[in-house]
Amino acid sequence: MLDQVTKIMSVFFISMIKFMGGPLSGTLLGMKPLHIIAICVLGMMTSVVVFSLFGSWIKSNIFDRFRKPVLFTSKNRQIVKMWNKFGLHGVAFLTPIFFTPIGGTIIASSFGESKQRIFIYMLVSCVLWAIALTFAFAYFKVQLVQLHS
Repeated sequence: MLDQVTKIMSVFFISMIKFMGGPLSGTLLGMKPLHIIAICVLGMMTSVVVFSLFGSWIKSNIFDRFRKPVLFTSKNRQIVKMWNKFGLHGVAFLTPIFFTPIGGTIIASSFGESKQRIFIYMLVSCVLWAIALTFAFAYFKVQLVQLHS
């Protein structure tokens, strides 16, 4: 029982920080695909909810105390260029793979998107990527096991 709770919590917290690690770790831990998908979606959406509701407070009270923000960096220019080209659709689509759930939410919030739109787009992206990654990792795990047999 405790072993199962530990597995669930580890996949949940990994998905909160770096989404792609959730399906990978869940697969390697031998969890069922539907459980992995549900836990990963819950993990990412927890980050999205927390950082879209409290992101501006966290930024102003925590991050800005420790560093002086620099406006014109190459990373900021790339983010603005990507936002202008793809908008919330692109950020939500790329968040599980390239950004962290925290980073994607902060990017979407900083461009003035409504919380409701952020929730919906991130949820759709999260579900689709969770399904794709979980089954891809499960397929590769089976292939590796057969290769070693």
